[in-house]
Amino acid sequence: MKILLTGATGYIGKRLLPLLIKEGHHVVCCVRDKNRFSVPQDCKENVEVIEVDFLNETTLSAIPNTIDAAYYLIHSMSSSSTNYDELEKISAHNFVQKINITSAKQVIYLSGIVNDKSLSKHLSSRKNVENILSSGTFALTTLRAGIIVGSGSASFEIIRDLVNKLPIMIAPKWLNTKCQPIAITNVLEFLIKSLSNPATYGQSFDIGGSDILTYKEMLLAFAKVKKLKRWIITVPIMTPKLSSYWLYFVTSTSYKLATALVSSMKVEVVCRDNSINKLLQVNPMSYEEAVTKALLKVDEDKVASSWKDAFISGRFKTNISQHLPVPTKGCYIDQRKMTIKNQDYTLSKIWSIGGETGWYYGNWLWEIRGFIDKLVGGVGLRRGRTNKRTIFAGDALDFWRVLYANKTQGNLILYAEMKLPGEAWLEFKIVDTVLYQTATFKPRGIWGKLYWYAVLPFHGFIFKGMLKKLAD
Repeated sequence: MKILLTGATGYIGKRLLPLLIKEGHHVVCCVRDKNRFSVPQDCKENVEVIEVDFLNETTLSAIPNTIDAAYYLIHSMSSSSTNYDELEKISAHNFVQKINITSAKQVIYLSGIVNDKSLSKHLSSRKNVENILSSGTFALTTLRAGIIVGSGSASFEIIRDLVNKLPIMIAPKWLNTKCQPIAITNVLEFLIKSLSNPATYGQSFDIGGSDILTYKEMLLAFAKVKKLKRWIITVPIMTPKLSSYWLYFVTSTSYKLATALVSSMKVEVVCRDNSINKLLQVNPMSYEEAVTKALLKVDEDKVASSWKDAFISGRFKTNISQHLPVPTKGCYIDQRKMTIKNQDYTLSKIWSIGGETGWYYGNWLWEIRGFIDKLVGGVGLRRGRTNKRTIFAGDALDFWRVLYANKTQGNLILYAEMKLPGEAWLEFKIVDTVLYQTATFKPRGIWGKLYWYAVLPFHGFIFKGMLKKLAD
């Protein structure tokens, strides 16, 4: 079958793609920017990549009319914390308009559980999208999930941050809200088994794991799996805004995502029935099993995808190609070079930079800069990186976004997502036996110029020290 996969660069899409290929399908991946999508080597023969932006009708012509089915996985809270629901409506309308003139018989939509009369803005948007999709001439299958537990998922990362960093938590009362978490493995199983299954046509199903827990119980169960003692005290005085700041400063989440999550976490999300389990022969695992499996993937450095690599995790709002090549006109440039002894060794160190590895020199200064960035509403350093040794264009790397990563060419280009009075790039490039390390800053007005000269003294030993460590 020929399958259209939207959200191919997202957390679910990246994991669903190889499973569809394994099932023998040909997959057409919709991405907004081809430069940030790396097709797995063993999938390339059966994958077609097209650039489509469902907010822009003129791009929809790239979608072939000969598809058999489609997955609608456009679930981001977009680039705005205020009007993402309106943008999701536009995307859904444009999607339906295009798919209606194709040969697609089925669309599978992954939504959120919406069984409460008082829905958050986030969950209301999911429901509205479902209503729009159901107006199409195709058969719609809606799978509604609550908290998804898997290595790299936003929920998993937030819970891990809270448990690892806070032995005692003074937490908001919404931690007593019930939910039914589900393992990412089971979500993917439902998505695959629903495809071309007439019993799922025109139907909506709630999907969940085998446990119904409060968020407090989820945190304590996570601590149990990690063999950690944790105490949680819930208090009624934490407003949604304070709760959002609590998540923002303690975890790696962005403030806009924290706000949306807090709004949703006040609403109970429990499956109304589990008839789909029998229908598709799926036996969902328990929450502790899901956590154990996710932690194992993290320990083995085998995280297939992460929410952090979605643009919603930072300030990046445009295609990567719009920031390449690195400009020079009107820019301040700090370039250093050093002869390297072993190219493979240096490349390995460059490709491992950031995250748990750190920046090789003056890490405490990088941490201070990250803390300051958090204070002014930036992303800080807590995002880290998805994998310890592999980097792809589009990945988040601490407070940078990877623009270009070509290990064969020995070239890595990063773009700053921290709060700055301008734009900044950091590039590493090996030519023959020389490593070039270039920091480029394009100031915005007088404050940008003042910022450059204020940090210039630190460049002298931070960048010099880092270069030396990379070249040694």
